[in-house]
Amino acid sequence: MFHLILGLPWLVVVLRFILPLPWIWPAKALLAGLLLVASQHLVFNRISSGSVFAPEYPRPLIIAFNFLFGATVLLAVLQIALDVLSLIPLLLSGHFPVVPPAVRYVMGAAAALLAAVGVAQAVRIPPEKNVEIPIKDLPEAFDGYRLLQLTDLHLSRLFPASWAEAVVKKANDLKTDLIVVTGDFIDGRLEKRRADVAPLAKLQARDGLFAIPGNHEYYFGYDDWIEHDASLGMRMLTNEHAVIERGADRIVIAGVTDLSAFGRSMPNPDLAGALNGAPAEAPIILLDHQPRMAAETAKAGIALQLSGHTHGGMVLGLDRLVARANGGFVSGLYEVGGMHLYVNNGTALWPGFALRLGRPSELTVFTLRKRC
Repeated sequence: MFHLILGLPWLVVVLRFILPLPWIWPAKALLAGLLLVASQHLVFNRISSGSVFAPEYPRPLIIAFNFLFGATVLLAVLQIALDVLSLIPLLLSGHFPVVPPAVRYVMGAAAALLAAVGVAQAVRIPPEKNVEIPIKDLPEAFDGYRLLQLTDLHLSRLFPASWAEAVVKKANDLKTDLIVVTGDFIDGRLEKRRADVAPLAKLQARDGLFAIPGNHEYYFGYDDWIEHDASLGMRMLTNEHAVIERGADRIVIAGVTDLSAFGRSMPNPDLAGALNGAPAEAPIILLDHQPRMAAETAKAGIALQLSGHTHGGMVLGLDRLVARANGGFVSGLYEVGGMHLYVNNGTALWPGFALRLGRPSELTVFTLRKRC
């Protein structure tokens, strides 16, 4: 069913765009066949690795698949918009207007250009983004404290070791006090991704590195990845917390496991357990991969929740649908029941839909400020 759904944009393009073109049939068939293959690229992912989430074939081919699939989806949207506009003369004159081939060529070029830009935005090294967070009762020693969030790295054949090395260098150059990783480190099993995640061992921050699992860790050997990520120098906060001290002043960094644990023989997310024993006066920063439970989390007196998972919705317009599946939260800073929630667009994204238009990737630096 999933592959049939992904084929619907292709069907629109074939019936409403390719067939009306004034081309010879072999040319139409060739273009339709190429786009059909691209629309089913997740089948090739499954063949290569056993999972639709992990393509195990050359990076240029992954990029080509994403470009062609993205162009197909965008062209389908443009074609549907054209057909809707064509209803106006249909209602006025009683017949469907003839669309000149030049209009279709412009649409095709626009879709290809947007897809090329979208893929380039998806695979680049993300730019720095700075966000100030005012926190009530923040201890004086932590006013100006800087924290870097990485999330949804999805290290894979699309985001390989060379990409990870560049991200690590840029992250270290920011010289923040703390680095956190809020899940979805990888796409692929440990034996396939060991070299790709190795550069993460070079991440450096004064107060260390803390991390939590995302949903993708559960697809590729959860226990193996938790143990391996810890071996890279990260403290995995699986329903746990850590206390950061500056003299007598303290803040708490807490982390929970992902909602994907439900129904599996792995620890379910347990906020109460994560906060058990935390100093009552210390502001709490919570790491939770998915944002959709934020309204409930706010009731626990959390000062700031850092999440990812949504990739910012990837494309303007599509982000509205992604928000609906995530409690209404998709990108940026929210105020939820007195708690700040930041939903990160992601350092990278899933290789199955590597397209960004209006929702850029980010290296997000948070500066904590004492709120009067």
